[in-house]
Amino acid sequence: MSTQPVKNFSASVQTEVDAAFLYEKIAGAEKDPGIAGIFRSLAEIEHGHAAKMLERLQLEGTPFVLPQPSWRARVLNRIGKIFGYDYIIGVMMDTEKSIAQAIVRQKEAGKIPVTGEEGNHVKILQSLLSNKHKVSGEELSRIEGRHKTVGGNALRAAVLGANDGLVSNLSLVMGVAGATSGQSEILLAGSAGLLAGALSMALGEWISVKSSQELYERQMALEMDEIIANPEGEVREIALIYIAKGIPEAQAHDMAQKAMSNKDDAHALLIKEELGINPEELKSSAWEAAITSFILFAIGAIIPLAPFFWGGGSVAILLSVGFSTLGLFIIGSAITLFTGKSIWFSGGRQVIFGLMAAAITFGIGKLVGVSIAG
Repeated sequence: MSTQPVKNFSASVQTEVDAAFLYEKIAGAEKDPGIAGIFRSLAEIEHGHAAKMLERLQLEGTPFVLPQPSWRARVLNRIGKIFGYDYIIGVMMDTEKSIAQAIVRQKEAGKIPVTGEEGNHVKILQSLLSNKHKVSGEELSRIEGRHKTVGGNALRAAVLGANDGLVSNLSLVMGVAGATSGQSEILLAGSAGLLAGALSMALGEWISVKSSQELYERQMALEMDEIIANPEGEVREIALIYIAKGIPEAQAHDMAQKAMSNKDDAHALLIKEELGINPEELKSSAWEAAITSFILFAIGAIIPLAPFFWGGGSVAILLSVGFSTLGLFIIGSAITLFTGKSIWFSGGRQVIFGLMAAAITFGIGKLVGVSIAG
């Protein structure tokens, strides 16, 4: 085995170990026994993947032992303990596709047949649920709903919100610093950029969440009107949904009639299966999303501006660049929680792109300043 395949395989083993570790932690924090059982089953599957990969490495003469959970997994676990494991469920679901792709690549490299079982664990979750009578479809909806509403997307949004604030205000501050050496001018521009950017982010987030909620509420109300006005037509729709799931036609019609005996149950079924709406998404607060966006953007934006509260000139500019470099590296490192890439790669890339943007605006500021002075 060449060095590169060994490196790839060892990274895949680490990924599987981390996934098993986090699924076990999620299971331990889950109050519902059925859902906890699902996550324990997922942990067992990941342990099995890691063991098979380790076995292949050892058969090919590569000395390798099963690693401990990585720093990334431990940080995610710490986040779960503090903020709740709902966030980590989202991260895990988001990384399943990359895990599956890694397995496929390794099988192809080793000329092992791809069976189609390498799919992400959203499918595995559904398969497990179909064989566990204690777990209902409502509970699966809970898992999927938490993923969509507070999972990996929320954590990613937090990191990217701070990144937007830092990069945009660093570029603005450097542009003004290039045009003028006045401390008050830089403070005024940077403060205005912080406030304007944070308000814009907050307003955009508020409108996005509120508009989605209003649209969903309108669609749900319309669906209830249809149930009341045309129950026969809705029975046919429910029957078609069941038939599409592989249920025999006669049984599907019986199940549809039973579902329509309770309008609320029929309504819940139709908004989920026909409209694809998860009621959990309606529980999110537009104001909470707006305030969070404002704070996160402001945290990033204050970093390059902070040195100018105490001084000006080249010293403040250098401190601003230094603080921003550290902030960019930390943000780049935080992104590895979702990507699994090297800290040095992600952090370094973030620093390079951020400083390039700042250098461009500083250069433009210099040209504009010289032009105005001339």
